[in-house]
Amino acid sequence: MSEHENNHQVIEDATYSTETHLIYGQSQDPRWDYSHHLLPPISASATFRLDSAQRGAQGFTEFAHSSDGVTVKSKAPIYIYDRLGEPNKDMLEENLAYAEHGEIAVSFASGMAAISAVLGALTGSGSEVLAHRTLYGCTYSLLTNWYPRLKIGVQFADFSNPTEVKRKITKHTRVLYMESPVNPTLRLVDLKAIAQIAAEVNVRRSPEEKLYTVVDSTFATPFCQRPITLGIDFVVHSLTKAIGGFGTDIGGVVIGPKWSYDMLMLYRKDFGGVLSAKSAWPVLVQGLPSLGVRMRQMQETAMKVAEFLTRRPEIECVHYPGLPTFNQAELARRQMVDYDGNFAPGAMIYFTMKGSTAHDALARAERFINDIATNAYCITLAVSLGNIRTLIEHPGSMTHSAIPPDEQVAKGLDPGGIRLAIGLEKPEDIITDLRRSMDRTRS
Repeated sequence: MSEHENNHQVIEDATYSTETHLIYGQSQDPRWDYSHHLLPPISASATFRLDSAQRGAQGFTEFAHSSDGVTVKSKAPIYIYDRLGEPNKDMLEENLAYAEHGEIAVSFASGMAAISAVLGALTGSGSEVLAHRTLYGCTYSLLTNWYPRLKIGVQFADFSNPTEVKRKITKHTRVLYMESPVNPTLRLVDLKAIAQIAAEVNVRRSPEEKLYTVVDSTFATPFCQRPITLGIDFVVHSLTKAIGGFGTDIGGVVIGPKWSYDMLMLYRKDFGGVLSAKSAWPVLVQGLPSLGVRMRQMQETAMKVAEFLTRRPEIECVHYPGLPTFNQAELARRQMVDYDGNFAPGAMIYFTMKGSTAHDALARAERFINDIATNAYCITLAVSLGNIRTLIEHPGSMTHSAIPPDEQVAKGLDPGGIRLAIGLEKPEDIITDLRRSMDRTRS
C-alpha cells in the first residue's frame, strides 16, 4: 500500500472527529503535490501552464461536466485559469462540504455572490422566489431591485407560519429562501418544517418544476447548525464572517447536492464572482480549522453577556437562543447543535433599548452605540460578525438600511434594536464596556 493510499484511509476513518478533519482535510491531495509541506502553500498564479493543446482541450471538456456522460477524467484536475478552478479553492470547497454534511461546495467572491449564484441557478424569467419576510438588507435589495428587471417574481411570507408559507406558494415558485437565525433579530425558522412543505409540493411537480429550499446559515456556522441534515437543499454562507473568523478576507460558498455542481461552477465562470486563491487560503488553513474552538468560546461568552443585558433597566428585550427566556427555546435546542450533539446557540445577540416611542428608542440606541464607538476598548462599532473582535451595530441605519424604515418595522425590525457579535475577548471586559456606556447614556 502506498503512503498516499494509507494516508487517505486514515483521513476517512470515522473514529476521528469532524473538528479534527477540518484541521487536516486531505494532508495529501491529487490536486496538488505538497506532501512535504505542513500546510498547503498559497496558489499564486492566475493562469496555469499546459503541456499541449490536447491537454488544454481535455481540461475545457472536463470543466463542469461531471454528470453529462463524460466518463474519462484525468487523475488530477487540469488547471487552466483561476476563474475555472485552482488548488486552494478546490481543497477549501471539499472541507466546507464536509463541514456542512453536504455533497459539494462551490466558493464565490462574497456571501452575496454566493446568494446570487444559487438563486440565479435555480430561477429564470417567469419563475418566483418566496422569501422570509426578514432578510439581510443586501439580499432584500437583490430580490426587490434586481429580480423584477429579470422578470423573476418575489413574494414574502412569515416562515414561522407554515400555513402562510403554503398559501403563498404558487405554480411559479421555484425557491423558498430564508435565513436562520434571521439577521438581525435571531428569529429561527423551523427548517425541517419548511423542508417538509417543499417535499409535499414536489410530490405533485415534475423535476423541471421542482421547488427548492435555500438557507443562509451564516449566523449559525456549520458548527452550530447543518440545515442539509434537516432536509434543506442548499446552504449559503458568507465566509467573511465566522468561518473565516479573522475579518481579513471576503468570500462566500454554496453547499448542496452533487447534481448542482456543474451548474454552480458554470455560473461562477460566466458571471465571474470567483473567490481568489489568496482569500481562500486563510479560510482553508486558519478559519475553518479553528471554527470549533472559536465558536465554543464565543458562545460561552455570549451567554454571560446576554444574561448581563437582561438585568439592565435600559434594555427592553434580549434575543439570544441560549437564554431560557428566548421565545423559540425549544426549537433552538432541537435545531442548533454542534458536531457532538451539544446545544450550540451561537455568538450573536440582538437587544432593544427602551423608549417611550419608536423615535425615542431609536435615539437611545444611537446615543448608546455612539458612546461605544467613542469610548469602548474592546467593542467596535462596525458591520460584519464572527470576528475575533466584538462588533456592534445598529441594523436600522446600517446593515438593513436598504429596507425602507416603514418596511423595517413591518418586517419585525425594532428601531431601537442593536446587534452584538461576540468575539474572543474575556466576557468581563465586554461587559465592562457595555456597562460604562449604558451608565453614561442612561438619561
